[in-house]
Formats: sequence, C-alpha cells, structure tokens
Amino acid sequence: MNKKELEKRKIVYFTMEVGLDPKMSTYSGGLGILAGDTLKSCADLGVPLIAVTLLNEKGYFAQKLDEEGNQAETPIEWPKEEFLTLLPEKASVYIESREVKIQVWKYVIKGASGEIVPVYFLDTNLPENNEYDRTLTSFLYGGDQWYRFCQEIILGIGGLRAIEAIGYKNIEKYHMNEGHASLLAMELLERTKKDIETDIYKKYDLESVRNRCIFTTHTPVSAGHDRFPLDFVKRALRSDLPFKMPDMFIRDNEMNMTLIALNLSKYVNGVAKKHGEVTREMFPGYSIDSITNGIHLLTWAAPSFKKLYDKYIPGWQSDYFSLRYALGIPKDAIFQAHLEAKKELINYVNSRTGIGMDYDTFTMGFARRATAYKRADLLLSDINRLVEINDKAGRMQIVYAGKAHPKDGGGKELIKKIFSRIKELSPKIRIAYLENYDMIQGKLITGGVDLWLNNPLPPQEASGTSGMKACLNGVPNLSILDGWWIEGCIENVTGWAIGTSISLSTDGERSRTIGSIESQNTDSVQHARNLYQKLETIIIPMFYKEKDKWFEVMRHAIALNASFFNTQRMVQEYVLNAYL
Repeated sequence: MNKKELEKRKIVYFTMEVGLDPKMSTYSGGLGILAGDTLKSCADLGVPLIAVTLLNEKGYFAQKLDEEGNQAETPIEWPKEEFLTLLPEKASVYIESREVKIQVWKYVIKGASGEIVPVYFLDTNLPENNEYDRTLTSFLYGGDQWYRFCQEIILGIGGLRAIEAIGYKNIEKYHMNEGHASLLAMELLERTKKDIETDIYKKYDLESVRNRCIFTTHTPVSAGHDRFPLDFVKRALRSDLPFKMPDMFIRDNEMNMTLIALNLSKYVNGVAKKHGEVTREMFPGYSIDSITNGIHLLTWAAPSFKKLYDKYIPGWQSDYFSLRYALGIPKDAIFQAHLEAKKELINYVNSRTGIGMDYDTFTMGFARRATAYKRADLLLSDINRLVEINDKAGRMQIVYAGKAHPKDGGGKELIKKIFSRIKELSPKIRIAYLENYDMIQGKLITGGVDLWLNNPLPPQEASGTSGMKACLNGVPNLSILDGWWIEGCIENVTGWAIGTSISLSTDGERSRTIGSIESQNTDSVQHARNLYQKLETIIIPMFYKEKDKWFEVMRHAIALNASFFNTQRMVQEYVLNAYL
C-alpha cells in the first residue's frame, strides 16, 4: 500500500473473528458475521478504516452429527493462499519472556463505491516460534483459558504493533469489537508513561488513551465477558500496569477484559436499545450508548430478491434506505421471488437429508448457535400440541441448524433433544437439522423459509441479526421481544411477538411498552403457549387462507425492517457517534 493510502487510514477495527467469505473459516457465528458485514459497509461508504484479526487457519470447527444428534468436531483447513497475500513486515510480542514472532496476511474488501478496506490477519505459525506458540493463531476459540489469553495478547498488543510495522502512523481511533482486544488499550497506555511523575495516575495519560478508544460490547451473557486469573497476567505479560492500576484492570481478583475496555474507552455502546439498557444495569456508573446492529444487504439478499429489487427499486444497492419503496412492489412479484428462494432451500435440504420436504408446505426456520438460553427446543416442547396445530391449522415443516461450542455440554444435549423430537414427530411433521451451519446455509435458510423463529430467554439476546436477514428476503419474524426485535416488531405488520406485543404508537407509549417487558413472565411454558397460540390462530391460517394479508406482512418486513436494520445505517451511526 502506498504512503498516501497508509496516511489516510484513521481508524482500526479489532475483532477476534470475521466472516468475509464462506470458504474462509475465520468466524464462528454472529460476532464474526456482523464484523464482516460492518467492514463491507465501511468499504461501500469509503470509511478510512482498516481491520485486524487472527488468522484462525484451522477455523472454528466442522460439525458432524450422528443419527442421535451427537456432535463431533474436526478442524477446517482452508486455503489461505487463495484469499490472502503474505506481507513482508513482521511484529512480535512477549509471552512468558519468550519473543513470539507474528507475520501478517492481507485481505482486501472492495466496496460498491470502489473504495477498499484492508483486513490484516495475524499468524504465529512461523519456524522461529516454538511449537506451542505456532498454534496460537490456529483455532478460533480453541484450547483452554491460557490459550485464549495468549491469543488475546497476540490480537491486542501484537495487532497494534503489526499495523505500525506495516506503516500506519496516523491512526486516531481504535475500535474494539468485544473485549478480546482490550490489551491494545493497555499497550497504548504504557506508551504514555512519564518517568518524572511519581503519582501513578499522572504518570500515564489515561485521557489521551480514552479519547482514542471505542468499545462495542455484544452480549449480556457472562461467558461472553473474558476474565483471566492474575497468575496468567504475571506469567504472560511484561507490563505490571494491571497491578499498578488495579481499579482499571482487575475485578474480583481477575483480569477483566470488559472492565479494561470500559475504563479505557471514551465511547462505549451496546448493539440494540434494550441491550444498551441491560449493559448499563450490568456496569453502573459507565456511560454506555447503543447502536442497533444491521446486516450487509448485498451479501444476504437471495438472488431472486436481488433481481426483484434491481427491477423495482433501482439504486437500492447504494442506498439501502430506499427499500422502504418495497411497499410498491406487486405482491405477485414478491411471491415469485420468495418461491424461487424457497425452492432453492427445499432442494438443498432434501439433497442433504432425503427428508422429502415440499414447496407448498408452511416452512419455519430456526438457525442459531446451539446453547441453552436460545431455547431451540421451545417449538418442540409440547409435541402433541404441535401435531394438533399441524392437523387443524395447516401442515408445517421445520428447518433447524446450529453448532454447539465444543465445551458447551448443555448446547450439545440440546441438539440431541431436538433429534429425539424429530423422530417422535416423524412422519407427521417433517423436520430437518442441517449439520455444519455456515454462511451458505444461513443465506439459504433466511432466504427460503416462510417464517423466521427466534425465542431466546430475555434479556439475554443482545441483538441478533439472522432475523434481519429474513426480513430482507420478505420473511416475517415470530420472535421474543428481546434484542433488535423490540425495535423491529409491529404486530401483524412486520411479524409477530412471542409475549407482549408492540404496535405503532407515539414514542412515549412505545418506550413504556418496552419498559414493561422486564416484568413479563419469562417462563418457557408461557412462551411456548403463546408461540403455539400465534401459530394456530393467526400465522398459519393467514399463510394458507389470506394470502393478500400475508404478502402485506412480507412487504412491510422489507420496507420497514430491511430498510433500517442494515450496516449502512449502522456504520453511519458509528461514524457520527464514535469515529468523528
């Protein structure tokens, strides 16, 4: 990259994972997919940004499911040389007093505007490193807690040094996408040291670091906030700053990566309005804003919907907000686009499972990481009731997908439970569980089902973006009022709520309704009853008997939700609120 290009880049975005291409196994799920979509919109909009991540050359894992639903994991070898360019520059960090060398691979995102965003992948698999250190950039979220801590040293400290070695000297903002990269803030703070000062809080320039750092937190779930034993810190790091300023780094006798990012960032945000509220309750005393997530529409529009929008809304590819004009697209044109996407999905499912799904049956989709709070089994919690709805309201079929983290025993049991229910319901209701969920399947399922289902235990859903992908393809949501759906749900207009409904109202009425969600009954039995009631009395009858109404909901899902819940709007908010 020439000197002019190096000088114009002002922002660096640090992320543990990033989903850029289905053939690059550098992501595990929502966090990485969102990061990839964010960077694509930065390129589209010409934001002067670069990104740093780990190579993850053996991926997250490939999922294999046996007939009982037992999950086995194997590494994914992806051909990095086909996608990335190895740079001559190297950097290094010290771990346990060992110098660990880092080489850098470059990937270039080309935006719709012709602008680019370079993404730099850090790689420790070098002959000059010892055998263990060579593995530190091999597996995404692999290994034990010590492995993770070493990875976060590579990402935060090594990433900062790597971009400087490449030649970036004018960085003004450092954006930490989750707390994994928090050690970069410690590294920046170390560099402000004034030896003549004796007062520790004057010796280091906290404000200059805060003015340059931005932190986005993505989950209220405890497991998503990394904490490490203090003996790890003593063993691994050369810096003793955590012990000089314990209030900045340490909580409950652990190095707390979220605390570091909160203390050393001027701008902090959650990823939906409700998530901002929840995060402020989790970390009282901090100023925490919210910027609701979105998706990169060009990436996630099914081919048939791309053609549809090109025909009826020319220019949508550069102005996502123009999708509000979807209200003027003829219903039969939307029907044909959806049918094309649905056929593609059903053909894929049948080719993978041999289950014999058909094009005409009402089809629901649920594809998320398999973990307890997302409650993938809620729909199947009362199979007699489900069969009754199938017989009385109309036939249904269901597509599931999702990986459990290798160490999430509860998530693995959840998959097995769903497999057991599938056998109990067969052949009455056809249900497929697709193994090895990835970007390709995500696009097929969100584009091809008739209804998107999402039912986490509130308030544990920070935002979620799979339902946004469904909206883009005219697929309504039936979801718990948590995360982004609190903002996106207009009952019977854009979809349906499981639990308390939110309808169009004045801002005051809307905010009071959102506030009341905290007191709603989160018991799974109640949620299941409401889910079944909506399916039986409203949704399935509308799908089969009131097609005009159904197509109206599809059009409003596009016009009201896809036009807003996208990364073009989201990145513009980051630019205005955080980067400027």
